[in-house]
Amino acid sequence: MGRLSGKTAVITGGASGIGRAAALLFASEGAQVYIIDLAEDAGGALVADIVQSGGDAAFGAADITCEQSVNAAFAEVCRAFGPADILLNCAGGSSGRDGSIVDAPVEELWRVMQLDLLGTILACRAVIPAMGKRGGGSIVNMSSSVTLSSVPGVDFYTAAKGAVSALTRTLAAQHAAARIRINALAPGVTMTERVLQLSGGDVSRFPLAQKQRLGPATPSQVAAAALFLASDDAAMVTGVILPVDGGASSW
Repeated sequence: MGRLSGKTAVITGGASGIGRAAALLFASEGAQVYIIDLAEDAGGALVADIVQSGGDAAFGAADITCEQSVNAAFAEVCRAFGPADILLNCAGGSSGRDGSIVDAPVEELWRVMQLDLLGTILACRAVIPAMGKRGGGSIVNMSSSVTLSSVPGVDFYTAAKGAVSALTRTLAAQHAAARIRINALAPGVTMTERVLQLSGGDVSRFPLAQKQRLGPATPSQVAAAALFLASDDAAMVTGVILPVDGGASSW
């Protein structure tokens, strides 16, 4: 029996990076995994990999910043596997356009706010009512270690992820009575495809990476922390922002 046997897990942004690693791990632990992403080819290939390994998975293309698209995707989740027991909000990310609030383009602020914050809100709105009716569930949001480490040069991303952390705490307090546990991960620099592209293959150029005494994380290492928070092993854990940053926020 796996740690997630009999449960349906929805992963937004699940076609690549941390989301992809979590989809593979959750499926190996017995979950029925539904992947939501805009990357249809990558999502379909991931589903094929999971099924070939003996797991159970499906994919749905959706724009996480559009309420109609999100609601349609979660309706498909119910048709495919039943209501979600677990939600992992991985969709998000910064870009090379971020920087100081003095000169970064305001358009980048709205982009990250929609993708990182609004996307998280819409996915939570889609699952919380049904989770409450069914006696509980687990939501894992994706914050960032930049909100804990005073990292310069990513001001808009920091603001968006700080809002995700605040949202996580208030939702956890509101829905604890319904046995819905809501936590967030705060990864440091993680060796995803996007991060490697932004860094030109040298993540040491990121100020946060220089603080990570254990070095950069792999997507699988962050996914392992997500598995803990999603599983019944964390039955008494809610409202926590868990750093997975190689110690960057500890000193």
